[in-house]
Amino acid sequence: MKRILSILAVAIVAFSSADAQIYAKLNGLYALVGVVNPQVEAVISPHSSLSVEATFSPWKSFNSRHLFFGMFSGEYRYYIKGAAKGFYGAFDAGMMGFDINKPYFLKNGKFLNFNRNYGKGFGLFVGLGVGYHHHFNERWSLDAFIAFAYMRSWYNGYKPNGEIVMDPQGHEDYLYPDPFNGSSEIMPLKAGLSIGYALFNPKK
Repeated sequence: MKRILSILAVAIVAFSSADAQIYAKLNGLYALVGVVNPQVEAVISPHSSLSVEATFSPWKSFNSRHLFFGMFSGEYRYYIKGAAKGFYGAFDAGMMGFDINKPYFLKNGKFLNFNRNYGKGFGLFVGLGVGYHHHFNERWSLDAFIAFAYMRSWYNGYKPNGEIVMDPQGHEDYLYPDPFNGSSEIMPLKAGLSIGYALFNPKK
């Protein structure tokens, strides 16, 4: 967690040196379930901005499911009306590390399902999103957003009792047992409602 805060602090210093308006944000929806998601957004042109964010879930076990993960990403936003105002489209790219039961959406008649086994590994992702940034006074704002991403991950699989899966799906024809697996899929990347604070105004 200290490393995440350090990276975000460096981002603030770097953005401030560019004389940009900067917003420090925290995802309120994630915070309700104990997931930390701070963000720093800097205006770079009349219609666009760059942001960096980190997401950290401390839940090594939640309702018997592994949900321990961390993500770090950068995002480019293009605003229709003007930077940090109203609707925007976004492009995301980043990396992740995880110890989780893999989620499945809209499967077996349920919106959300989890794989019985869990995986430990890392991954990369690129994605697209949309959102709306609303100011309710000179300094404070709300940012609602959702994004999906193509994710590529590499991991070892484990059974619920902690035993490693030596022959995961897709490795049936390997000459020797190989527990290291990989997968790729398009999945929800993030969603939330962040509250933001403008750190300072750029010089006119």
